[in-house]
Amino acid sequence: MLPTIHQQLGIPGDYAERCGMPLQPECLNLVDVGLDHFGRPVRLDAATAHAWLLMQQAATNAGQTLVLISGFRSYTYQAELFQRKLAKGQLLVEILRVNAAPGFSEHHSGRALDLGSPDASVLEEEFEHSSAFAWLQQHAEAFGFRMSFPRNNPYGVLYEPWHWYYHGLATDLAKGEKNKRETAG
Repeated sequence: MLPTIHQQLGIPGDYAERCGMPLQPECLNLVDVGLDHFGRPVRLDAATAHAWLLMQQAATNAGQTLVLISGFRSYTYQAELFQRKLAKGQLLVEILRVNAAPGFSEHHSGRALDLGSPDASVLEEEFEHSSAFAWLQQHAEAFGFRMSFPRNNPYGVLYEPWHWYYHGLATDLAKGEKNKRETAG
C-alpha cells in the first residue's frame, strides 16, 4: 500500500533513510475526543485521549485554552493532504519540510496532537508566543507529551511548536513492561 502511495506522490524511494523518522503503523484503538477547531471529529489512541483530556482540563483550570487542531490521520488522509498541496502547485520538497510522507507521520499512531490557542493563527510559528504554548512547555511533560519538532530537529522538519506527541508517563511505561514480563512468562 505505502509503496504505491509513495510512487503516486513522487516520494523518493530513499525517503525513510533520508528523513530518519520511523514508520508509524496506523492506530486501531481510537477514541473520539470531540471536535477540532474546524468542527471535525478527532480520534486519538485511548491512552493518548485520556492524557489529552487530563492535560486540557489542567490547562483550563490554569486559565489557558488549548485548541485541538488535529489528531489521528490515516495513511489515505495523509496522501490526500499531499495531493491537495501538489494540486495547488506546491513542490514536493516544500511539502516534505512541513508534512511527513504517508506512513511516517506521528499522527498515524493516534498519539500526536496539533494544538493552538485563541490568540494565535492555526499551525503558525506565532503559536510559540502564546501563553498556551508557555503553559505547554512547563506542563506537557507531566502529562506524557513533548514537542516533536523543535528548532533544528534531526528530521529536517520545520519548527512546529503546535505538534505534541504522547510518549506516556514513566509509570505507564513501567506498567507496560511489567505486563509484558507477566504475559511472556
